[in-house]
Amino acid sequence: MQYIILGLYIFFMGFIFLYSLIQGHLILLYRKAKKQRHLLRLEDSNYTPWVTIQLPIYNEKYVIERLIDQITLLEYPKEYLEIQVLDDSNDETSTLVEQKVNEIKLLGFDITHVKRVKNIGFKAGALQEGMHQCKGEFIAIFDADFMPEPDFLRKTIPHFKNSSIGVVQTRWAHLNENYSLLTKLQAFGLNAHFTIEQSAKNVAKHFINFNGTAGVWRKSCIIDAGGWQSDTITEDLDLSYRAQMKGWQFVFLEEVGCPAELPVAMNALKNQQFRWTKGAAETAKKNLLTFLKTPGLGFTTKLHGFFHLLNSFLFVCILFTALLSVPILYIKHSSPNLSWLFNAAALLLLSLIILGLYYYITQKRRTYENSFLKSFPLFLSVSMGLSLHNAIAVIEGYFGIKSPFVRTPKFAITAQSGSWKDKRQYLKSTFNVLTLLELLMCCYAFYGIYSAFKLNDFGLLPFHCMLALGFGYVSFFSYKHSLSV
Repeated sequence: MQYIILGLYIFFMGFIFLYSLIQGHLILLYRKAKKQRHLLRLEDSNYTPWVTIQLPIYNEKYVIERLIDQITLLEYPKEYLEIQVLDDSNDETSTLVEQKVNEIKLLGFDITHVKRVKNIGFKAGALQEGMHQCKGEFIAIFDADFMPEPDFLRKTIPHFKNSSIGVVQTRWAHLNENYSLLTKLQAFGLNAHFTIEQSAKNVAKHFINFNGTAGVWRKSCIIDAGGWQSDTITEDLDLSYRAQMKGWQFVFLEEVGCPAELPVAMNALKNQQFRWTKGAAETAKKNLLTFLKTPGLGFTTKLHGFFHLLNSFLFVCILFTALLSVPILYIKHSSPNLSWLFNAAALLLLSLIILGLYYYITQKRRTYENSFLKSFPLFLSVSMGLSLHNAIAVIEGYFGIKSPFVRTPKFAITAQSGSWKDKRQYLKSTFNVLTLLELLMCCYAFYGIYSAFKLNDFGLLPFHCMLALGFGYVSFFSYKHSLSV
């Protein structure tokens, strides 16, 4: 039995280690990206093709009027601009949209309120329906909480003069990063993706992904790749891979930030995390083998794509590493003949060093006020605390268990003093069996801490302390925020 436990532990830790090596390679590629960033700064006021702005929404009464007003500030000729509000709402949001659309029409904008008879396919279905009706050669997509700068189209559309470009994606910025510790940690993690990962892969011509919003598609690229499909709940990642496997090129603009609202309640964050991780697993199941068999792609591109599509599997690895870590302590204590194996495992500390460098470079680039030595351990701890929740999502994705697209509620919070507790209409309680299991995982981590002192073996003590903090934080705020629902 101990060899089975050891084998599983090595497998999961091995995947984490290999993933960290990929992140290390991205750091090297990012240095190249920084040298080439100036090549991506392109503006051309004389290039004004038809552009359609798509705003897919579902029950967004707190932010929809702000969104439409912001879109009207885009610096682009009205005669070449169309706005589609793709409204699948079943609450008073639709009334607000209708009123706002009529108001904006009087200002001379070509804007339509698109209501589907049946909301089949969730966001993917809405985008596909809108594409069939749109006038634009290019389609810019913004989720309800995004606030694109007025020069957004002037900085993105000129890149499409290259006929091989299918997508231009911009960096997510944050309207409410400093609202709470929860939002600060989200920004800390997201900015690494939008600083190092996207930039590095793009410069190296590896596959990147459209992030669902704050980007522009060439309409013919969408059609050529098979259109928006709803068999996964990350339709953006799915279409991104299908398009790039068809030969379309993507452009990522790190210097163009598009501000948006980060989830401020634990259950809202959990909804978002569940959708992202499960959808990534579904997309991997659907596209991974096809991607690996695609001719003309280099080994490095396939290697990065492999770990990109399987990145949500990290949560499964973290969860099982946590569960196996306590038995590992006792096996190590009772089997001195295996000490060489545990000493070799110390090399996995390199994973932590690489990840630390990955996030340190990001933080330095984004000029945060937070201390890295505080943010990085807290970020890792909370990520570990979400591992049970997200691992369940990943396993469901791999086994084909379907679930609806659950939106992330937005509350128009842009300042530290704002409140969501008087806007809890869209929130659901996360205090359930899963919350209790997360609390049990916290207790299990404390047992690991106790075992370290009992066995006088402190090699895994930092890991168990982070697990205890992470699961304690997630379970506590899942309970606390559920009291406000």
